[in-house]
Amino acid sequence: MTAPAVAIRGLKLALPAGGDRPLAVDDVSFDLMPGQILCVVGESGSGKSMCAHALMGLLPPAVKPQGGEVAFDGRNLLDLQESDWLALRGRRIAMVFQEPMTALNPLMRIGEQMAEMFEAHDLLTPKERTARVVALASEVGLPDPERIVRAYPHQLSGGQRQRAMIAMALALEPAVLVADEPTTALDVTTQAQILKLIRELQQRRNMAVMFITHDFGVVSEIADRVVVLQHGKLVEQGAADDVLLRPQHPYTRALLAAVPTMQPPVRPSVTDRRKAVEVIGLAKTYVSGGGWLRPARRVEAAKDVSFAIHQGETLGLVGESGSGKSSVARLVMRLTEADRGSIRMGTADLTLLHGPALREQRKRIQMVFQDPFASLNPRRKIGRIIADGPIAHGTDPAAALQRARDLLQLVGLDASAIERYPHEFSGGQRQRIGIARALALDPEILVADEAVSALDVSVQAQVLALLEDLKAKLGLSMLFITHDLRVAAQICDRIAVMQRGEIVELKPAAALFAAPEHPYTRELLAAVPGRIAQAGAV
Repeated sequence: MTAPAVAIRGLKLALPAGGDRPLAVDDVSFDLMPGQILCVVGESGSGKSMCAHALMGLLPPAVKPQGGEVAFDGRNLLDLQESDWLALRGRRIAMVFQEPMTALNPLMRIGEQMAEMFEAHDLLTPKERTARVVALASEVGLPDPERIVRAYPHQLSGGQRQRAMIAMALALEPAVLVADEPTTALDVTTQAQILKLIRELQQRRNMAVMFITHDFGVVSEIADRVVVLQHGKLVEQGAADDVLLRPQHPYTRALLAAVPTMQPPVRPSVTDRRKAVEVIGLAKTYVSGGGWLRPARRVEAAKDVSFAIHQGETLGLVGESGSGKSSVARLVMRLTEADRGSIRMGTADLTLLHGPALREQRKRIQMVFQDPFASLNPRRKIGRIIADGPIAHGTDPAAALQRARDLLQLVGLDASAIERYPHEFSGGQRQRIGIARALALDPEILVADEAVSALDVSVQAQVLALLEDLKAKLGLSMLFITHDLRVAAQICDRIAVMQRGEIVELKPAAALFAAPEHPYTRELLAAVPGRIAQAGAV
């Protein structure tokens, strides 16, 4: 019988005193076999990343092992000193992180960062390292490897940066690869490419892969076995088909039920209502670089973009990274100036307004950002964060704080939360706070830019339900930007598909999913991962 590549037995990891629970991981046991992809799933705070960090020797200083073992190569990794890890990490066990822009050094070329793997372990000559770096870039499918290895991280796309991270992790041919949410921030086509790449490399090298994710579409696409964690405890494990199609534990069934499907609900048409906002011929070209004997780089982020959002309607804007979705959102918000075109709200054209007139109209359109932790000031209490907008527009501070209390209750949080700071809330709660802040000025339109992409499926479902409820109660219209077509199916009345700055298809959600016309739309739909995503949850 084949021995496990990694055997986790009775693992207990203690959290600092005073938290919601004493253990981040509580008596967890499972095996990771050679040549196997094991997906570890669960909501935020379930302990899945803690298990991965224990395997990598990267536990936060405040998290202490309290029992059990992580066995690899005949040793308990929990007993190793940092000097032991320097020889082991990267060479025998490697990791691909969720956000490559955070993990990569922005001041070093990609090739230099790959070569560091060999330098750190005193392997190969400089000339051999250069050749090996180019070979690695080619193996992970980076185009024009000789050019790519000389580029800086910001010069690559999100998918290319993630491929570079995978190349670095595989440089020393480790026996175990840990992938912590490596596709969460990627659009569906890039995600499909990265999943295919990981599977091909894993099979070619017979690696053991621990894949951390909250996306059951990804699980059904890539997993051989699945482990389900809840509040630090292992509640279910088994072969992927058994867990996905015949789940035994109520928590697993609840997670699967929260997965959005590709079948939009029946919605009444709203195109006969008044237009809340109308975008006409919007265009924006970004120019960068250039110099002596070198032409500037021009990117058309928006090319003659036109659409209307009707009162009470949610219009989805979907497409790959770089398609222009977020650029259009920033143009509509007047955070970026358009080269030409108009943005009409009633009789007002926002593109012609400046100063106090623009300030007054801006109250009518507010934004919910992708990352609520990054967009909330960590040094301010929640009440003041929500009240700042009304206060800036002349509302009495006491009245603005009372409004903040009311809004917190409206989005499902206790009014007492006004006295707490952002770090004291979960990701889903922070996103609710972001929504409350956006509602503080009584807007007519919300612009939600990837507002649920960083949330696990159950919290995502709660936030989507909240947005639907608020839209009905307050008569809001919404521009909903997302790369997740399953989410778009559930919340959008109509969907506009963007490719290279252009809207290539725009129609009601049900019609778009039932009969996509443009080849690019069909390509996006075909790239949605997994049979669970296609067929709906069990």
